[in-house]
Amino acid sequence: MTNPPVVIYTKFGCGYCYRAKRLLDQKGVQYTEHDITMGGPKRTEMLDRAPNARTVPQIFIGQTHVGGSDELAALERAGKLDVLLAG
Repeated sequence: MTNPPVVIYTKFGCGYCYRAKRLLDQKGVQYTEHDITMGGPKRTEMLDRAPNARTVPQIFIGQTHVGGSDELAALERAGKLDVLLAG
């Protein structure tokens, strides 16, 4: 069984994005980062996946929309992040 893919949509200079990526890096998680600073098709993709999302980061683990940095950290504190990452 493989771990679900992790995708994070970010913008240049975003402290919350940095914090979320740092947590994922500390856990040794491989993720795909899409920089949407200049908009474009990846921003459209993010909005299609999370229609109410207007801020970054927006984090997806498999088909699950985690939300932003605060939600990712809350999952970690609750001991639920590893389970989600394991699929």
